[in-house]
Amino acid sequence: MKNLRITVNGTTYDVQVEEVNGAVAPVAAAPAPAPATAPADAKPLPSPMPGTILSVNVTPGQAVKAGDVLLILEAMKMENEIKAPSDGTVATVNVEKGATVDSGQTLVTLS
Repeated sequence: MKNLRITVNGTTYDVQVEEVNGAVAPVAAAPAPAPATAPADAKPLPSPMPGTILSVNVTPGQAVKAGDVLLILEAMKMENEIKAPSDGTVATVNVEKGATVDSGQTLVTLS
């Protein structure tokens, strides 16, 4: 099963597809969430590697301390804790549970 993000006529969709008898068949499609807007002073926290978001443990406006686990990223069958690099407030959460992310993609922003 693969998760893909496609844009059709300006509308973005997150789509799951699976191979059936050598052909790719869509499994589910849903509009992707609108990108969150971060304040000017917010610092992005990028994904260190490509993978799938297993859980999101924070919400916008939540205060966090350095080392707090913000989310869990599965990559190569390993669960990786993505931790806050410093004390701050979550400005935006840019991913949701089940999302496939690329290396360098912004996961959350902190202010």
